[in-house]
Amino acid sequence: MTPSKKADKKAAVDIAAWMFNIVTSVGIIIVNKALMATYGFTFATTLTGLHFVTTTLMTMVLRWLGYIQPSHLPIADLVKFVIFANFSIVGMNVSLMWNSVGFYQIAKLSMIPVSCLLEVAFDKIRYSRDTKLSILIVLLGVAVCTVTDVSVNTKGFIAAVVAVWSTALQQYYVHHLQRKYQLSSFNLLGHTAPIQAGSLLLAGPFLDYWLTNKRVDDFKYDTASLFFLLLSCTIAIGTNLSQFICIGRFTAVTFQVLGHMKTILVLTLGFVFFGREGLNLHVVLGMIIAILGMVWYGNASSKPGGKERRSYSLPKTSQPKKDSLLQASHTDNKE
Repeated sequence: MTPSKKADKKAAVDIAAWMFNIVTSVGIIIVNKALMATYGFTFATTLTGLHFVTTTLMTMVLRWLGYIQPSHLPIADLVKFVIFANFSIVGMNVSLMWNSVGFYQIAKLSMIPVSCLLEVAFDKIRYSRDTKLSILIVLLGVAVCTVTDVSVNTKGFIAAVVAVWSTALQQYYVHHLQRKYQLSSFNLLGHTAPIQAGSLLLAGPFLDYWLTNKRVDDFKYDTASLFFLLLSCTIAIGTNLSQFICIGRFTAVTFQVLGHMKTILVLTLGFVFFGREGLNLHVVLGMIIAILGMVWYGNASSKPGGKERRSYSLPKTSQPKKDSLLQASHTDNKE
């Protein structure tokens, strides 16, 4: 296969991965909104645990069919990942409860610079000026779209910090573990999903009771709520898998930057299906700014030097010394 065909194939797979993530992410947001707002199933942590149950079942079936090959992930890395991932889920739920919607959105936006910091610190990634500016444009556009009232308190601020850092670390580790141990997205999910399912189902009902003052076992289940619950769990398989695929193929920063396209899409669909309330000039302007920033980021980060790993080389003065030692040794042997 020629290099141009390989590049075209990679681009096609990249686009398919992004579309898969966007469709499943937007779909699960709409379904969960109906499940929680319409039917009153407000047990977000328990619901996430159920999502990982269905994801675990999917990986078990694929392993049985032979599509997932045996792989190894050290227990220390597995535990570390699950801690980050579960703190991310719990932190986001608590942050949303304790903070205003505006500050919650600002906290979510801050994940991009935190993810950049992790890549700079651990992977020695260097960003060009255009790449940095394009990220700022995306942040500005999404902020204009979503940030309204901004109020903060001490416990809400602490919850937001925990949520942001744990989410950034979880997404960084998705990319890091796949590269370090040569794991596919299916392999990594096969290792992590069962542990997350078990831990979230154990802690979820207690945490949800603390957050909502309602017990999940007292919820009045009916045919409609069970249908949306099953639909949410089914779509979650694609959401979890597509996140691992996208971060594995790209990085956590790229996933965060281009992932804000989902925010724009959710806002647009909300206006289409639920009326034009809230649609005004500054929201439309924010969408346009964010989309332009995403296009700029894609272009800037793909150019040579746009986003690259630093390489460190030994000083050139060391080489002559090595050569002179070899020459001296060769002379001694001749003598």
